Amino acid sequence: MSANGYITRLAAEAHVRELEDVNIGRSLETLRTKIDQHFAGTLLTGKPVKSHFAFGSYTRGTMLPRSMDAESDIDYMIVFSDSDAKPQAYLDRLRRFVEARYPRSDIAQSTPTIVLSLNHIRFELVPAIEGLWGGLKIPLRSSGYQSWQDTEPNAFNARLTEKNKNYSNLIKPLVRLLKYWNARNGYPFESYKLEQDIVNHTPLGVILLGGNLWSLLASFVEDLSPSWGDPAFKREAITRAQNLVSEIKAHESRTEEYQAQRKIERLLPPIG
Repeated sequence: MSANGYITRLAAEAHVRELEDVNIGRSLETLRTKIDQHFAGTLLTGKPVKSHFAFGSYTRGTMLPRSMDAESDIDYMIVFSDSDAKPQAYLDRLRRFVEARYPRSDIAQSTPTIVLSLNHIRFELVPAIEGLWGGLKIPLRSSGYQSWQDTEPNAFNARLTEKNKNYSNLIKPLVRLLKYWNARNGYPFESYKLEQDIVNHTPLGVILLGGNLWSLLASFVEDLSPSWGDPAFKREAITRAQNLVSEIKAHESRTEEYQAQRKIERLLPPIG
C-alpha cells in the first residue's frame, strides 16, 4: 500500500464514531441543562450566566476519538453576566458547580479551565466575561488568574473551513492525522497552536502539482522548525518525524511500497 493510501485509510478512522458521538451529545445536553439549573438566578438577582456553548475542535470537526488521543476533550465556554471580579473567582464558581452537579466525577483545575472528566469524554469549562466594548474575555494563562485576555472562541472555525475547501477537503483530515502524531509523541505542540500552524502553512506547489494527503503531510513535517528554547523531547520528535518522512519518500521513489508502509506505520501507527 502506498503512503497516501495508508494515511488516507487512517484519516478515515480518525473520526468520533456514532456511538461515541451519541454519548457525547447526551453529555453535552446534560451539561447545558445542569448549567441552566445551577445558575438559574432569581427575579431579584437575575441570571448569573449570560450564555454558554461548545467551541474548539469539537465544533470544527477536528476532535479525535479517545482511542487516538486519551486527552481528547470538548471546550465549553460559560459567559458570566457580571464582570467585576478576578478570573479565579469565576473558576471557583465553576468548581462549585461541578462539585454540586457532578459529585462522583473527576474534577481538576487546569490553566485556565475547570476540567470535568466523565467516562467517555472530558469537558474543559472556560469562564468568560464580556468586554467593556463588546467581545469576550477569558483568563490570561500567564497572569495567575489575575487578569483577562480577549478571545474569539469560534473565529478560527471559518478560517479552517475555508482552507479545507480550497485544498480539496484535505486539511481537516491532515489536522486529525497530525494531532494523532502529536498525541503519540507526548504532545510536543499545544493542540490549538498545531491546528493554527497547519492552516497557516501554504504549500502551493503541492496543490498545483496535484498533491494528495501524503504530500501535504510530508510538506508540513519537512517545514517544521523548533524554536529556540524548545524542550529536547519536542526537538527529538520533530527530527524523528522528518527522518521518517525522508525515508518514506526514498522508498516510494524506488517503488518499495512494503518498506515505505513499514516506515509510515512508525510515523503514524495503526489504531488498536
